Amino acid sequence: MEHHHHHSHTDKKPGEAHLMNMPANSHQAVHDGGHADHDGHDKHAGHHTADFLKRFWICLLMTVPILVLSHMIQEWAGFHLRFVGDRYVLLALSSMVYFYGGWPFLSGLVGELKSRRAGMMTLVAVAITTAYVYSVAVVLGLEGMDFFWELATLIDIMLIGHWLEMKSQMAASQALESLVALLPSVVHVEKDGQVSDIALKDLRKDDILFIKPGEKVAADGLIIDGGSYVNESMLTGESVPVQKQKDDKVIGGAINGDGVLKVRVTGAGDESYLNKVINMVKTAQSAKSNTQNLADKVAGWLTLVSITVGVVTFIVWYTGGQSLAFALERMVTVMVTSCPHALGVAIPLVIAISTTLSATHGLLIRNRTAFENARKLTTIIFDKTGTLTKGSHEIQKIIPVDHEFSSDQILQYVAAVQQNSEHHIAHGVIRELKQRGLELWKSTDFTYMQGVGVTGLVNGKKVLAVGPNYFSQENKPVPSIPKEVDQATDTVNFVLVDDKLVGIITLADSIRESAAQAILELKRLNIRSFLLTGDNEKIAEAVSQKLNMDGYLANVLPHQKQDKIREFQRKGEIVAMTGDGVNDAPALAQADVGIAVGSGTDVAAETADIILVNSDPMDVVQMITFGRATYRKMVQNLAWAIGYNVVAIPLAAGLLYPSFMLSPAMGAVLMSASTIVVAINAKLLRVNQIPGGSDRHT
Repeated sequence: MEHHHHHSHTDKKPGEAHLMNMPANSHQAVHDGGHADHDGHDKHAGHHTADFLKRFWICLLMTVPILVLSHMIQEWAGFHLRFVGDRYVLLALSSMVYFYGGWPFLSGLVGELKSRRAGMMTLVAVAITTAYVYSVAVVLGLEGMDFFWELATLIDIMLIGHWLEMKSQMAASQALESLVALLPSVVHVEKDGQVSDIALKDLRKDDILFIKPGEKVAADGLIIDGGSYVNESMLTGESVPVQKQKDDKVIGGAINGDGVLKVRVTGAGDESYLNKVINMVKTAQSAKSNTQNLADKVAGWLTLVSITVGVVTFIVWYTGGQSLAFALERMVTVMVTSCPHALGVAIPLVIAISTTLSATHGLLIRNRTAFENARKLTTIIFDKTGTLTKGSHEIQKIIPVDHEFSSDQILQYVAAVQQNSEHHIAHGVIRELKQRGLELWKSTDFTYMQGVGVTGLVNGKKVLAVGPNYFSQENKPVPSIPKEVDQATDTVNFVLVDDKLVGIITLADSIRESAAQAILELKRLNIRSFLLTGDNEKIAEAVSQKLNMDGYLANVLPHQKQDKIREFQRKGEIVAMTGDGVNDAPALAQADVGIAVGSGTDVAAETADIILVNSDPMDVVQMITFGRATYRKMVQNLAWAIGYNVVAIPLAAGLLYPSFMLSPAMGAVLMSASTIVVAINAKLLRVNQIPGGSDRHT
């Protein structure tokens, strides 16, 4: 199983392109590119939010005299204030409130009708316009009571409700800004032996960074000098600081411990891991999920319902012998009440909060819909290497078969061919060579045979380092393996020089500590787990039994992984695939939920729906439980938003008349209250801590 970790970062999905050009230090960019909220009028959330608040205060000031001048209020309050032309003063003040306070809604209405998508704004605009036009008609002589004080209070409540809603949406995108803020603004760069301070935005690839104790790492890079413990918890969710020394990678945004580090920058600005995380979170937050599409449809329907019920209410009361004034008032109340802001905020908020929460816990969600489907999973297939096991193969034994070659020479020949490979076996071989202090020879004509091994020319000899698959391909018997090798757990690599077997190298991979617990938790969730591996039956059986899994698929070549997943799907299973290499891509794409396990910068597992930064199998469990929690919140919010209307519209239409009538202002109060309930409910979403999971620090 080969992984080339240089996935190209350029092949973005079409939707990501515009997000990628975000300046790394720009806080505003998060707003501008961030949530277009459900009304599509939220391009500059920050400026918008303040605008709503300002309109609210000004309208509130004008509402006081409107209330004092309204005859209805005077009667209730038991005072009397009438003067010539008082109703024209009332009309003037109310017109100001209607045009100034109602402007965001009226312009929103135009926008929605242009895009042929009647939604929230249309609903609000229809409500306040109906109330205003009706009241103006009353002043000009229509029989009835004016609606001015209801209109004013309604607009005030709409504005404050809208402000609250946008504020809570911004809170979600501010979590992103806090990710942006992980980078320092000034960085120390060494040029020609001189250290000088430059702005982060001027930092380029290959610059030499100087990072003092306690400072933030400004960009991704390689340590060229020094050693320290680095805290990467805000990026990977891993709470324990990681020891770093020369030749180790550091991630921009991490916090340096007590050592001084000299780092050569490999990824600054847009290239950096942090920026990729931010872009992924943004893409996921703006992507529509299934449930959100549902909410949009519901809003469209409610507009129709509200107008229809409003008209029907009017006709029923008017033809039923009530005055025109009464019938109109009921119609206006229905239209005012049926504006469910709660609905608009119900799902976008949950999405924004869940995506951001996930990111800070090392779960990067690239595909919202797949994340929501995680709650339906029945089977999870784990690619063994690097997921359930650590993926680092250590050499156990080198057994010479031919007396011409000593074990050191065998190692040197193998290392020479393997040095060009990214495979975990290659890494193990090179580590062993360094440990023994042997010279690394040059090799040419390197060829990698997928699922088989590698070959090349070393010192004029043809060297093969291959697994047992090689012999079955060549229709030769597999050479006998000495008794002392435990084939259940060790990977056996045969070394051939000029087509003659000269030695056998055995390597073993250790199982991750949290793997067994993850499998146990999955069983509790009624999800079956299978092991998928290119290794032989014995290893597969040993690992899957040790972990108490439901089964294993062994000797699977990379191109067959996708078919194996299809087989499960044909049986009606909902399948997640967990893998970590380029060759898992087709399988990840085929699965209902593709989970890439990638440490650090290899976030690019382009085909996965969800990326687990920590490569910890427990995170798979966490992702499923969190997916279920997110979905529950969405459904609760939708139910609440729709339920409010089911109750409020009939009351507004006068169903319980004469014993109870819902006034327009009261309707508006209820509506704002329901919006706030939904926002609070969304805020209660938490990543549930599973004991022993990878983010113990939360």
